[in-house]
This record gives sequence, C-alpha cells and structure tokens, in this order.
Amino acid sequence: MSVLRVVLKESDDRLTDHVGLGVMTQVVSRDLVDEVLNSTGKNEKRSRLLPARVVVYYVLALTLFYGDAYEEVMRKLVNGLRFLRAWRTEWEVPTTGAISKARIRLGVEPLKELFFRIAVPIATPGTRGAWYHDRRVMAIDGVILDAPDTDENVERFEKKEHKNGESAFPQVRVVGLAECGTHAMVAAELDSWRVGERELTERLLDQFEPNMLVLADRGFFSYALWQLASDTGAALVWRVVKSIRLPVLEEHSDGSYLSELLPNQLKTDLNRGKKRHVPEGARIPVRVIEYRIGNRKSPEIIRLVTTLLDHKEAPAAELAALYAERWEFEMGLDEIETHQIANYRVLRSKKPDLVEQEIWGLLITHYVIRNLMHQAADDIDIDEDRLSFIRSLRVVRRSVANDGDFPPSAG
Repeated sequence: MSVLRVVLKESDDRLTDHVGLGVMTQVVSRDLVDEVLNSTGKNEKRSRLLPARVVVYYVLALTLFYGDAYEEVMRKLVNGLRFLRAWRTEWEVPTTGAISKARIRLGVEPLKELFFRIAVPIATPGTRGAWYHDRRVMAIDGVILDAPDTDENVERFEKKEHKNGESAFPQVRVVGLAECGTHAMVAAELDSWRVGERELTERLLDQFEPNMLVLADRGFFSYALWQLASDTGAALVWRVVKSIRLPVLEEHSDGSYLSELLPNQLKTDLNRGKKRHVPEGARIPVRVIEYRIGNRKSPEIIRLVTTLLDHKEAPAAELAALYAERWEFEMGLDEIETHQIANYRVLRSKKPDLVEQEIWGLLITHYVIRNLMHQAADDIDIDEDRLSFIRSLRVVRRSVANDGDFPPSAG
C-alpha cells in the first residue's frame, strides 16, 4: 500500500474528505482521527476548504518534509489526484496563510490526544532486546528542540542562558518513555526548557507499569522522584552521581551491595546531630552496582541503583549490560532530531500552540515509522536494529510524493 491514500466515492464528494496518509493510516486510521476530533471538540460542522481531519494528516505530512514550504507539502499530499487526473477544479491548494489559520483552529489537543491513543508498547515476546526476563525494558530520556525566534515563542518557551549570553532560539524540552527494543516512544511530556527533566518525568509516572523495567541516566535521579517511580511497581535501574553517599549494608557475591536512600536534608541533619533517628518509611532500600568502562588511562565509573534487590535473580553483570540498552532510546531521539528535522534543526511553527502541535506530529510519525519497521522485522525474523530508520523515512516520503492509492472501498 502506498503512503498517500485517496478514496473517491461519489461525484459530489469533496476531494479533501478523502486525503490521508495511507501506510500511516494502518495506525492513524480515519475513524480514530474522527474520534479524537469529536472528543476534543474539533470536528467541524461547517464545510471548509481544509476540514479538521485533513489538517491532522497535513500536520503529519509537515513532519515528513521539513525542507518544503507549506503549500509544497500540500501539493505532495494530493499529488496522486493530479497524477490520476482526478483533481477538482473547485478545490485549490490553500495558501500558506489559509493553512496556518486551519492549524490554529485545530490547536494542540487533537495531536496530543492522537499520540496518546496510538502510542502503546509494540514489542512482542519474541522481539530481540525488548525484555529482561518477564519485564519490558523501557528508558526515559529527553531532548531540547529549537523553535523559531518569534516574540510569542520566546515568551512561552524562553531562550536558554549560558555563560556567553543566551541561545539563538527559544527552546522546548521533551521527555519521553520508550521501548528500548523497538525505539518506539509510548509517552511524552513537553514544556519550556526551564522545566526540568525530573518534573516532566513526574508527569509521565502514570505511564509506568509493574511489568516494566525502566532505565534512566544520572540527570533524572532524585530521592523524591525515585520514591514516586518505585511506587508505580515498575522495576528501576538508574545511574546516579558518584557524590551520593550510599553506605554498604550487605555485600553480595556478584560484586553488588545492598544500601539505602535517604532525603538529602535528613542526611545533613543526621551528620550535624540535629536529628538522631530516621523517621519511619524514610529509608528506601536499593542495590548498588558499580563498574568501569573505557580504557585504563581514563576509565569512567558507572554507578547504578536498582529496586531489584535479589542479586541471584538479577546479577550485577546482567544489569550492567542492560543499562547499555538506554542508548537505544538516545538513538530514537536522534532519529527525530537528526533525520526527521534533519539539517534544518529548527521547528517550523512561529506560534507556541503550533510548536507543540508540530512536536506531537513528530512523535506520531516517528512512532508510526517505528511500528512499521517492527512489523517488517517481525515478518522476516530479524533484529530491528538491522533496519535503517532513514531508509524507512525516505520510502515514506517518496510514496507520499509520487503515488496515489485507490482501494476498492473507503474502509
């Protein structure tokens, strides 16, 4: 099936009722889009040149063609109609201004809701690198994206200060939860760069599940966040900085040791003699794993804490190897930043709501492409890491630009 799907039913139907992204509609179906538009109150009764459903698919197309102007993306989206001489004279490619107004009418919520509807874990029991025993291996990580330098974007997202001044563009922080085995992001939160990774992660905690094992880098750790995350029932393997004091309470044969976490202020008060007893429930038991990577001249010490306290069921060497899977999510973020946005490096949208709309569109298209890659890998029984994301993205782009697909029914 080609990526551009155009369904023509009766002669009096408007062309825009039947424009969609074919392969992507396997995941982002027309019925689902309509459900989301209804639930967010954006399904328009008035007949328009650009109905809300078309604008949803158009936003997704924008995230596939970062180098093209608004009108050119629309031309590519409906190119199959021209090729088959089915172009209606009463429907013209909208102007950039008309497209922008249609995106403003649509707003953020439909794209955000659509992402949360479709973005579910996709790894199957046989997916390589996706499981640790019976737990689904996940990771949390973040990325900062540049938005156009407009007054509205600066007011909403702000520019990041540094020692030489400030960033050239206002910046948006995105933190996501993803499957390591498939690179599929299944939950995300975004805000101004000033909102830290820990705060955004806290907003994601309701997406943690007891059958997950969640990996995180040292920037995410805090006593409070660890406590909240472990309360979800998910297993945790997080890196921590070397400066955190972790007393050795019991050594294990695999080189790991049992320790405990305490709030920083409580540790300070205990050291200064302001308090003599630890309040009930303040101690959080953890197991600590320390190892070196790199060469002998400049080794780097990795220090992990985990909720998996049984060293026999989860040996230190296995968890150390597992932590390296966190890089799989960094690769997923790189796919968005380097391949989808590519050399342009800056988002298109000049208004804050449209910036957020665009980011949710990016997350949706990345998820869909990763979902299709998972299906392809599963069909031929190979590791998904052997498939190229950029080649998959190029196939999608070529199909949108060159083909029209006319299935036998509107289903």
